[in-house]
Amino acid sequence: MAKILFRLNGVPDDEAADVRELLTLHAIDFYETSAGNWGVSMAAIWLKNDDQFETARALLDDYQNQRMIKVREEYAQLKREGKHKTFLQSVSQKPISFTVHLALAMLVIYLSIQMVLDLMQ
Repeated sequence: MAKILFRLNGVPDDEAADVRELLTLHAIDFYETSAGNWGVSMAAIWLKNDDQFETARALLDDYQNQRMIKVREEYAQLKREGKHKTFLQSVSQKPISFTVHLALAMLVIYLSIQMVLDLMQ
């Protein structure tokens, strides 16, 4: 029976490619499902053989630890050089998107508070 190994929702393309390559290099049989046209299905990498799960999980855990260290080092380097992206830079790159999302969040908060106040009366 197939067993899920790695969910692909929100995973960068390079990381997904690395995981596929890792499994292929170690002769671990897998297949992949996509999120589908509507994005409601589960995008994931599945193992065809349950017996390979422990090996695959150990390989994946090792890869993710190495990737975490590498990404943190890259961020620290960018931060030392003053090239890391700050919150204000993100807002200034997409001010309209930020404003719309902020307004929607405030609307949801207002409506939630208003509903509670109406129920209290």
